[in-house]
Amino acid sequence: MFLGLLAALAATVCFGLASVFQARGARTPSRTEAEGLRLAVRLVRSWQFILGAGLDVVGFALSVVALRSLPLFVVQAVTNASLAVTALAAVGLLGIRMRTRDGAAVTTVVAGLVLLAAGSGREGVTSASPSFRLALVVAPLAALGLTSWAARFRGRGVAAALGVLSGVGFGVTSLAVRVMDISSVAGVLTDGATYALVIGGLGGYLSYALAMRRGSVTAATAAGTLMEITGPGLVGILFLDDRARPGYGWLAVTGFVLATVGTLALSRFAEVRT
Repeated sequence: MFLGLLAALAATVCFGLASVFQARGARTPSRTEAEGLRLAVRLVRSWQFILGAGLDVVGFALSVVALRSLPLFVVQAVTNASLAVTALAAVGLLGIRMRTRDGAAVTTVVAGLVLLAAGSGREGVTSASPSFRLALVVAPLAALGLTSWAARFRGRGVAAALGVLSGVGFGVTSLAVRVMDISSVAGVLTDGATYALVIGGLGGYLSYALAMRRGSVTAATAAGTLMEITGPGLVGILFLDDRARPGYGWLAVTGFVLATVGTLALSRFAEVRT
């Protein structure tokens, strides 16, 4: 459990710093208003953007370790608290001013994570029925269908809706990692959870990217974060036997709520990515 918690916290730091370095790489003085392939080439030549991408990869690997050893509600709350890391790093590296309420939100996130860690128990089962695996594939496919429909519109509400759909996709990836058969290469290739992981991840990124172009970044991030934290956590409790420490459920719930509220309050810092 300790190793899983350490991995989750390290993943949070990686994700938070990745956003800032990618933003710095995209804002280098040499950047022009080039689009498409020319812009992609400029980003690939930026060491800061590459470092950010590398930190994302490391963060994902660490989150896999956490997802296999901690309850989902813990991992989702901890890793999504990366916005607190982004907020702190953005002050020094991007020159963004942190308001008093931003500082309060960071403090709330930290307090929530401490309480959540103190009240969390071990993860439940790491296997699931064929019907559960089928649902993992169907859910992101349905989200992709809704994404293609919602992308025809614009506005804050549309951005929030697309944010929710991105949260569904990313949430499915966490659930898929939790129940995936990793006993052998053949097990990975024949497991529906593997394909749910791919579809959910790609669908989540597509929905989030479209949300950025259709309305408020803050609205999209807040909606997506809320779905990504609460959805898998609830599924883990209902279907995968995730539990808090005996007698400490109130502590885990309090920490979860504080971490979630603080993270949502920091949603504006997602704008450093755009």
